[in-house]
Amino acid sequence: MNLKLKALTKSIWVYHFACTPCNNCDIEILDLLTPRYDVERFGIQLVGSIRHADCLLVTGIPNRKTGEMLKRVYAQAPQPCLVVAIGSCALGKGVFRGSYNNVGFVDDYVPVSAYVPGCPPKPEALIAGVVKLLNKLKGG
Repeated sequence: MNLKLKALTKSIWVYHFACTPCNNCDIEILDLLTPRYDVERFGIQLVGSIRHADCLLVTGIPNRKTGEMLKRVYAQAPQPCLVVAIGSCALGKGVFRGSYNNVGFVDDYVPVSAYVPGCPPKPEALIAGVVKLLNKLKGG
């Protein structure tokens, strides 16, 4: 196993990229940092720069502006960078499916490692998605 991937299984730093969401998924991500869920005890920490992140959390749908920004942000991330698409919008455009400004799905712009469905997904589902991703990295 790659040394960087092995290190990810112990402590993962995430960067949140909001790709025109309705903000419900963003609130659930912030709920993970509260004392009730406290994901920092698992080594998961939200960082303010993609250059320090191991994982990119994407919420919402890429549109004409944010699609290209998503590509640039992913290019700035240290590789390998995991990408987690969060919410129904990131998975299949959700309630915004027929909108004129939608130009594609998240995985049309960046390679997605894991999907967490829901509108919005509960914090327990977000934690389960990250745990499944970490188990996948460990080979389990």
